[in-house]
Amino acid sequence: MPSPSAYPDDGSAGLVLAPEAASGVPAGLPPIPDVATAPGLAEALTLAAAPATSPGDPCALKDPTHAVDPAPLVDPAALQDLGDQLENPALAKGFARDYAKMWDQRYAALASALERRDLPGSLDAVLSLKTSSVMVGGLRLAQLAGELEGVLKAGDMDRALSLLLDVAQRGGETLDELQFSYVLWES
Repeated sequence: MPSPSAYPDDGSAGLVLAPEAASGVPAGLPPIPDVATAPGLAEALTLAAAPATSPGDPCALKDPTHAVDPAPLVDPAALQDLGDQLENPALAKGFARDYAKMWDQRYAALASALERRDLPGSLDAVLSLKTSSVMVGGLRLAQLAGELEGVLKAGDMDRALSLLLDVAQRGGETLDELQFSYVLWES
């Protein structure tokens, strides 16, 4: 069965499908690294799933709803690792550009699912956001997405909706950091 293409569209077309190679990956693309064996990726996903601070953490603020983020906003080593795994730094940079182009679409899918109180759709959207953010090195956004995932798994849709503004803000900060500091500028 064909899989969705890695290239986003402008929203005017339906789902774009790319032909698959025998491995299940669209033809012409290298296999997706296995999270369990990709260096650093499993650790980054673990960090993304961890709460921002623990109750005894001296970095925690008086108001626990606004904890200090210990992770960097963007870790450039993540894209370097992705480029190394793909054996092509240009593909990693292209992935980051696609990530930026798809931000509005990903955020809209998450917001829409949350507003409809669609738990499975919300979990799909937040997992997509979390894993793609880890892959581009957006560790704080991935961490927030991990927190939102936990809230959703606990069934607290009201709390999940309350995190939506934080997701939008953190997503914008992540895109700005990618755009201006690391990879999205044209060379």
